[in-house]
Amino acid sequence: MSSPEVVLGFLEDAPPWRLRSPQFPSKVGGKPSWLSQRGLPSSPRLECDGCRLPMAFLLQIYAPISGQDRSFHRTLFLFCCRSPECYTNNSHCMKVFRSQLPRKNEFYSYDPPPDDEPPNDSGSNPNVLPVSGVKLCWVCGCPGNKACSRCHTVTYCGKNHQTLHWKHTHKKECCSQEASVVTTSPFLFSESELVTEPEEEEEDEKDTKEAEEEECVECPSFAESLAERDLEEIAMHETEDSKVFQRFKKKIAPEPHQVVRYSRGGCPLWVSSQHIPSDKDIPTCTCGSKRTFEFQVMPQLLNSLHVDSTGASIDWGTLVIYTCSASCNNDDLYSSEYIWKQDFSPDQHTQIKPT
Repeated sequence: MSSPEVVLGFLEDAPPWRLRSPQFPSKVGGKPSWLSQRGLPSSPRLECDGCRLPMAFLLQIYAPISGQDRSFHRTLFLFCCRSPECYTNNSHCMKVFRSQLPRKNEFYSYDPPPDDEPPNDSGSNPNVLPVSGVKLCWVCGCPGNKACSRCHTVTYCGKNHQTLHWKHTHKKECCSQEASVVTTSPFLFSESELVTEPEEEEEDEKDTKEAEEEECVECPSFAESLAERDLEEIAMHETEDSKVFQRFKKKIAPEPHQVVRYSRGGCPLWVSSQHIPSDKDIPTCTCGSKRTFEFQVMPQLLNSLHVDSTGASIDWGTLVIYTCSASCNNDDLYSSEYIWKQDFSPDQHTQIKPT
């Protein structure tokens, strides 16, 4: 049985209108372009489980499922904490949500979106979803019903982002016409479109896979193993870790700028032999279905986020996202899915970061 196709994601500049909800975009940074306008995740679901601060929108991937009407439109949203201190070898600083809609729904046209820029609706409020009327936070674009107590025109998800906006610009703009002008929030990552193309399999890759499967390791006798066991146990882990990392580097070498690898039902590309989950580590969906691998975020994305800081930074080796194999509806709410963060070892980190 052949493995599912791997699709690679790359960053590309795009006009802002192409990255808004009616275009069903895949993108990195900016504010989330929500799919369903109801059942959106909000605090505390969008808080870091470590520091309890609001998380920032990292990326979204439009990933409909062919032949399944309830998933005719389907988008996965990934959020992350902006505090470097939270980036230990766990996934508590990140969350992923899934939203899906049938083709016939109350928010979007039955027909595909036009290829041309839509007319500019200057009278609309970009911080209010047009159909549901859900108010959004000026800073992060997530649900926010807490309004500025002076002008009552700008809303926030909580006190933290209200304070951030006040210090940034709102102290000068409050109760003036400028208060309604949408400017870039310092909390957000820079916005880019995610464009995709299938990964090309190298000619010798098939032979390599077959050779690895047929490779047989002879077991030493008990007496021999007693003499060499301690040394082998020390060396084995380092050798296996090096082998996994070399395979990772070889696999991404033809397309070094890839920031996402998508292969629903396929297998992730690990950066290390350490901290790889077993089946029991991946929780089942709330509907009872098993979760399956869908996509992973590559370390190359960090170079485009400009998150480096003195002594500490947001960091990962790879982020691996597992989703409900049945892609259940969950009463039309945004469903929580599962993310596994694997880190580099220190020597691997220096090898993979581009100059």
